[in-house]
Amino acid sequence: QRESESLLKQWYQRRVRGRQSGGSLEEQIVKVTDKLFVTFGCRILEHVPGRVSTEVDARLSFDVEGSLAKARSLIKLYEEQGISRDRVLIKLSTTWEGILAAKELEKEGIHCNMTLLFSFAQAVACAEAGVTLISPFVGRIYDWHVKNGDRKTFTEDDDPGVLSVRKIYNYYKRHDYKTIVMGASFRNTDQISGLLGCDYLTISPKLLEQLKNNDKKLDVKLCAEKAKELGDDHISLEEKDFRYLHNQDAMAVEKLAEGIRKFAVDQVKIEDQIRSLLSA
Repeated sequence: QRESESLLKQWYQRRVRGRQSGGSLEEQIVKVTDKLFVTFGCRILEHVPGRVSTEVDARLSFDVEGSLAKARSLIKLYEEQGISRDRVLIKLSTTWEGILAAKELEKEGIHCNMTLLFSFAQAVACAEAGVTLISPFVGRIYDWHVKNGDRKTFTEDDDPGVLSVRKIYNYYKRHDYKTIVMGASFRNTDQISGLLGCDYLTISPKLLEQLKNNDKKLDVKLCAEKAKELGDDHISLEEKDFRYLHNQDAMAVEKLAEGIRKFAVDQVKIEDQIRSLLSA
């Protein structure tokens, strides 16, 4: 938060002094917001050896050209700071339009992280598009089933979020897709232990501490060799197939729509803060 406030004050002072770039107030808000996100990314990259994800405005989730323009603009800002595009993942919502944008960006050497992924149809389409990484949301899948189903507790071997990621992982490995599967949004350590062996897992500090203090024996549950036998048969999805199969999954339809709305609300909150400063 301090970093955010400091950056916003810098932009405000530059505007007052007449050095802020031209354009309407709304155009300036977009520029400041993008710069803010990239500055955060650069700060993170000072401390980690790998990549950082920067998200495209969720309001562009159904806009291919808008998503492409925003992604290219963000990458340009990173490169102006001396950060190679190889160290950045552009995060896009896993709509059909988001997947089309990602497919084009990957051809340009811009790597993509597909977020709000809840259905097998989304995962298949991402693999066919050749995206770098997907982030299936284990915990949000679990949340939906707890809220809408009869069961309120699950083990690591029947948790619906865990089973979803296992299915995706096995499918990818059986058919030699290079897309990285990164399980995300965990609610408990059982979900993590149920996915040991997955390409990547993103885990909160709280759950990492619980794992550290847990005496439970942890065994690998996923491996590429076994996946060759466990993965589903290959399917190929055109747009009409994707939309129908995704629509058959009530959880995925609801959680994708909800996620886009919530991400958009967060974007607007940031823009409103910037607007108040630039309008002062």
